[in-house]
Amino acid sequence: MKSQSVNRRIGKAIIYLLLIPLAVIMLVPFVWMISASLKFNKDIFVIPYQWISADPRWQNYVDIWTKIPLARFTMNTVKLTLIVTLLQLFTSSFAAYAFAKLDFKGRNILFLAYIATIAVPWQVYMVPQFMFMRRLGLADTHLAIIILQAFSAFGVFLMRQFYEGIPDSLCEAARIDGMSEYQIYSRIMLPLSKPALSTLIIFTFVNTWNDFLGPLIYLTTESKKTLQIGLKMFISQYSAEYGLIMAASVLSLIPVLVVFLALQKYFVAGITTGAVKG
Repeated sequence: MKSQSVNRRIGKAIIYLLLIPLAVIMLVPFVWMISASLKFNKDIFVIPYQWISADPRWQNYVDIWTKIPLARFTMNTVKLTLIVTLLQLFTSSFAAYAFAKLDFKGRNILFLAYIATIAVPWQVYMVPQFMFMRRLGLADTHLAIIILQAFSAFGVFLMRQFYEGIPDSLCEAARIDGMSEYQIYSRIMLPLSKPALSTLIIFTFVNTWNDFLGPLIYLTTESKKTLQIGLKMFISQYSAEYGLIMAASVLSLIPVLVVFLALQKYFVAGITTGAVKG
């Protein structure tokens, strides 16, 4: 027993010795970004590099709001991200419940056909998709992006794998007690699926918040553009203002970091859903 305990500790120590340097390497670009956001342009690329500025330039975080309509871009991004995330949570969990707990003809074939769309790159069908939205009169509207991103095959797969781990006897008992399928879904399945829902929130929030190509294709009016498009506009206009560019990048990163830290305790449980089964 002692030898097993010692071997286990040695194994953990080796793992930590490998992971800590990798974590440091991955964090270096983010630390550099924060450091550069607090400097004048002339101080960013000096050698030897000074990680902590003796005179931090906090004014960069004030100036960036006046150089471009950052507040408008941020509000547009928040609006799209929240709506798309809520819609994906509903559509993915609702469809996953049907695929996991309801028995209907062609269920497995329909599920496989839907999941197979994950393998098709968006670039393959983005042109016909844009033409379709334009014919519907939805070009240059937020509604086009919301409709296209409201459904997620990955989200359905993730939620279905989690629901498969919930005993069918629980649903059968609820049906015997007279509960409808909608009640079972809302009162039993959703409260039990916090890890999977949290994981889906993180993935959807990050993907929508950082989406660049979608808004670039569909949005042409400046007042409707998102934060990522706004940053690209700023880089095009002020390509030498590295301090301001890094300050804007730090601000765009904060919401993603907050969401991940708030839901991280559920993330590991959710991402490992279906690792053994399915």
